[in-house]
Amino acid sequence: MKYVDEFRDGSLVQGLAGAIAREADPARTYRFMEFCGGHTHAISRYGVTDLLPPNVRMIHGPGCPVCVLPIGRVDMAIELVLQHGVTLCTYADTVRIPASGGLSLLKAKAAAGAGGGDVRMVYSAADALDLARRNPERQVVFFAIGFETTTPPTAVVLRQALAMGLENFSVLCCHVLTPSAISTILESPEVRAYGSVPLDGFVGPAHVSTVIGSRPYEFFAEEYRKPVVIAGFEPLDVMQAILMLVRQVNEGRAEVENEFSRAVGRDGNLKAQELVAEVFELRREFEWRGLNIVPYSALRIREAYAAFDAERRFPLVYRAVADNKACACGAILRGVKRPWDCKLFGTVCTPETPIGSCMVSSEGACAAHYTYGRSRQPA
Repeated sequence: MKYVDEFRDGSLVQGLAGAIAREADPARTYRFMEFCGGHTHAISRYGVTDLLPPNVRMIHGPGCPVCVLPIGRVDMAIELVLQHGVTLCTYADTVRIPASGGLSLLKAKAAAGAGGGDVRMVYSAADALDLARRNPERQVVFFAIGFETTTPPTAVVLRQALAMGLENFSVLCCHVLTPSAISTILESPEVRAYGSVPLDGFVGPAHVSTVIGSRPYEFFAEEYRKPVVIAGFEPLDVMQAILMLVRQVNEGRAEVENEFSRAVGRDGNLKAQELVAEVFELRREFEWRGLNIVPYSALRIREAYAAFDAERRFPLVYRAVADNKACACGAILRGVKRPWDCKLFGTVCTPETPIGSCMVSSEGACAAHYTYGRSRQPA
């Protein structure tokens, strides 16, 4: 445990907190968005905001894959279960996302009944493929969600399914892309026109960057003059990244820096990128919860693997569905609101009874703040 403990050393964290306080100009305010939900979780869990001076503020971004999945996509998965009788496999958090008509995949599992479709929580895409291999009489669909981190494993099972000639396995693909979301945030009226969400820089995602590298963020630093510091998930990683961002702002620089150099390189994992390019292609548009329609922000399965595309195998039609009007999840994902600004937070909406997707996954801003910070409301 020594390696992990070193990245959670309290004395080192206090030293970084002191450095941030010394170097942060008291005459200005620094606002940094942590894009990744893993960073949101770490910031809440380790009380990072309590260690920052009042003029250094963190803004939650849309980097939780469960949070950004729109209701219409969950409805498609539920349709597969209840109307087409498939065995649907997906990651555990996905089954609890609220959908239309008060349903979720978890409730659909209960409603399916004997002999109908069923929902399985799996640890990996490989589990879904193995289930299909062992049950040739069942149509098995893997509900694939996530950013660039979880896309290569989905590509692997699609390639394996093709090689095995499995006729009872398909994928409902909802993989989305980080750079497109960052561009949408920077082009949003709140950031670009109104200034209601002022951003001075980004804490770049860790796991995503192990796949895509640091190169894709160079565009944001150059075009939008916003510094990006890629950081790991430990408290020392996050604190060091914030210090690096403060220094860039003070020096008038807008560059991509890599605090997480122990795992991330400039070019990323080229083998994983090649595999993804072989199996997937860009969708022209895709709806994100909170961001609306984002062009070229998601992936679909290429023609060579069309036999394993659930959207082609089954008569599915995507229909956009508005979020619950009382839920502020969409605004929280854009950085317009904070969890405690939502009237439902911690009362009607809790991790046990989520109204919005931000309360479902532990990486969601609402769930993280409910678990670690609801006893105090930051300024």
